[in-house]
Amino acid sequence: MIVSAVADSIDQHIAYWSQQVPDLDVHVEGAITRMQGLVRLLWRRREAGLDARDLKGWEYDILWRVRSVGPPYQVSPTWLAKALDTHPATLTSRLERLEKTGHLTRIHDPADRRRLLVELTDLGHRSWEATIEDQAANEHELLAVLTDSERKQLSDLLRKVVTAAEQDGPPLMPPVEHGRP
Repeated sequence: MIVSAVADSIDQHIAYWSQQVPDLDVHVEGAITRMQGLVRLLWRRREAGLDARDLKGWEYDILWRVRSVGPPYQVSPTWLAKALDTHPATLTSRLERLEKTGHLTRIHDPADRRRLLVELTDLGHRSWEATIEDQAANEHELLAVLTDSERKQLSDLLRKVVTAAEQDGPPLMPPVEHGRP
């Protein structure tokens, strides 16, 4: 069943479970288990990169969400809590930590001084950019074994699976907001 000349650890998993579960679709099991393992690997590398920059995953998520709206990189805390699916009280304490570390600031909305906005600082921008560079390097390293054509084919096949999954549920990737929410 192995297309590659070299077996991986997933092949051992499939060999065992195909004996335990006679109707196991080895191709589905192989694809899903490999995707899950690669996601876990990328997650561990992401966390290590964030640790090296003294950032937590939730801090990166906040920086990413604020950065995703585009210039002037300002959002309301209410919008941010909803976008991150975080309780507003939890977000408040997280914003306080990021404000203390200099990654963001909270300012009054010039259009309505009663309203606060969350804004990235220069440090917040630099930290986000550095983590993105780290993640891109990890992703390129992981896929370096594939040719350009194989990377495109993999992306196209995964897009086909994602498109089908999204027909029955919400988007797998939250939309990027433009403008100031």
